[in-house]
Amino acid sequence: MFDLDVWQEIFSTIKKNKLRSFLTGFAVAWGIFMLMVLLGSGNGLSNGVASNFQNRAKNTMFIWTNKTTMPYAGLKSGRRFNYKTEDYNDLKALKGVNLITGRFYLGARTFSAGKEYADYSIMSCHPDYEKIEGYIVTKGRFINTIDIKQKRKSLMIGLDMEKVLFANQDPIGKVVNVGGIPFTVVGVYDRDNRRSGSREGIIPLTTAQALFNGNNRIHGFSLTAHEMSKAENLALEQQIRSILASNHRVHPEDQSAIGIYNTLKDYARTMGMFAAINMFIWLIGIGTLIAGVVGVSNIMLISVKERTKEFGIRKAIGASPRSIIGLVLLEAVLITSVAGYIGMVLGVFLMEGVNAIMINSMGGGGSNMTIFLNPTVDLKVAVSAMLLLVFAGSFAGYIPAKHASKVKPIEALHDE
Repeated sequence: MFDLDVWQEIFSTIKKNKLRSFLTGFAVAWGIFMLMVLLGSGNGLSNGVASNFQNRAKNTMFIWTNKTTMPYAGLKSGRRFNYKTEDYNDLKALKGVNLITGRFYLGARTFSAGKEYADYSIMSCHPDYEKIEGYIVTKGRFINTIDIKQKRKSLMIGLDMEKVLFANQDPIGKVVNVGGIPFTVVGVYDRDNRRSGSREGIIPLTTAQALFNGNNRIHGFSLTAHEMSKAENLALEQQIRSILASNHRVHPEDQSAIGIYNTLKDYARTMGMFAAINMFIWLIGIGTLIAGVVGVSNIMLISVKERTKEFGIRKAIGASPRSIIGLVLLEAVLITSVAGYIGMVLGVFLMEGVNAIMINSMGGGGSNMTIFLNPTVDLKVAVSAMLLLVFAGSFAGYIPAKHASKVKPIEALHDE
């Protein structure tokens, strides 16, 4: 294998058959290159979708009310109802519930601080809302339990609101009038990866109920479940439906009256879809590799057939069948290794380039929501694929070379 004369002979053969060598190498390089692109694209799609669930818990449920569609307990269909603080306490006591917040919306109000003013929407919640929605507190703190218990007039403002109302001032501890009612700013948040941006004031839910005629009404809930299987999560969802239906005299089978959006269903469905896409990509990639193997095999068959006379001469002057087979195999390994490496490097560089472009585009501002992120390929997969093609190319050359090495010199030298 390390015989210099053998390698010189291999390079001489490659040089004399440039087109054949190029086609062999191109089949290998193209197969590896396409596999890298396909796998990188599949990973990019999966990573992008998974990143969209990163800030928001994957096992979140959002609960709201609709009109009843079925009569029950002497009450007609088409009835509207509101959740209450008692519902919040009942749901919070459930074993499977991890975090929970009520939501009480107040619509748009005029926010004023000094001479600056603007209209923003305002909502109220419990402290768990921060973790459930993935808020990023940039200054101060979020609404806490003491705010809820004491019905404090505490206010969270968004980063966009801070820029308008306070310019270069520190807003923490400052007073903001919300619809004519003074609130103290306790924190600033950022959520620029959400459609609503950072343009919503947040106050304690109990404060909203007390100041804005909310009584004990709650418009909806957001909650997260503890780590559990999909079946357990669905069972918890059904338990929540049953409790709320019982509390508000809703027919147990009225699925429309109590609206629940369970993100675990979408997450599992989405991840399942991308698992199927990855499997499909692997099938296409393997098909591409097989096409490369077939191309290498055909070219090697032609190569060996063209050199049958040469092999006959070698045998006539004393070359062993083993040396002839080794010569063909070394040539096949050299071509497929170099071409495979080139295809792998080009594929990896292309995916890294796409990744760099995606990072720069996201770093330039705007939404952080994306469906394509980090479209890179595991180096182990790339090397394994290249070794597979090298082995396939070697095996493709071995069979005809072995057959040619068994041909008698007189037959090989016969001029057809």
